[in-house]
Amino acid sequence: MGRQWLQKKREINANKRAKQSTKLVREITVAAKSGLPDPALNARLAVAVEAARKQSVSNDVIQRAIQKGSGQSKDATSFELVTFEGMTPQGVPVIVECLTDNRNRTAPDIRALFREGQFGAKVMFFFEHVGIVEATHAEPGLDREAVAIEVGAQDVEPLEHVTEEASGARFYTERADLDAVAQALRSIGWSVTLAEMGYKPKETVSLAPDKRAACEAFLEEIDDHDDCHRIYTTLG
Repeated sequence: MGRQWLQKKREINANKRAKQSTKLVREITVAAKSGLPDPALNARLAVAVEAARKQSVSNDVIQRAIQKGSGQSKDATSFELVTFEGMTPQGVPVIVECLTDNRNRTAPDIRALFREGQFGAKVMFFFEHVGIVEATHAEPGLDREAVAIEVGAQDVEPLEHVTEEASGARFYTERADLDAVAQALRSIGWSVTLAEMGYKPKETVSLAPDKRAACEAFLEEIDDHDDCHRIYTTLG
């Protein structure tokens, strides 16, 4: 909910794969900084490391990113999470999270990308700030609601584009429970593919096909920015 539009992105070309690898390494750095530098004890870091490995990021690069985030490296570059609010040209509320080492560079860039929308429009009240865990299980047809209750999640919904031979779910948690829910899912055989703080829309909006296509193109352009980390919308 709120991010399904990303599932329709076209296949990433070589240049975009390089950008994606950079973003993944940046996420490892921030995850290591925000918690323990051990993936076994830091759900966000574990997911970031696994995602980086799937993109063929080398172990040396991953280790340097962890050391950098945990203060074990001499590299003084520091990333911060900067959040922007706005409206797409189609009137869809959007929250953009950027990881940047220079907010004075990033803010004007994002503002420019919103040139046809409404940069700075206050939309946070359309969302809930929650923990989000996406996970899959090799066994099909599992009762997502029962699993959510078992692991302590507050809400659950189906995960898009999971084959009929498996189960997939997006679990929403209290912010303080994010790591605990992710660990609980792993303990009962679920593969966690995302564990992070994020924004869940209180209600979703639908658009006519032509407007939806234009909205997705607008969001794609923002998502392609090097500093863009996550985008949340109320687009259903």
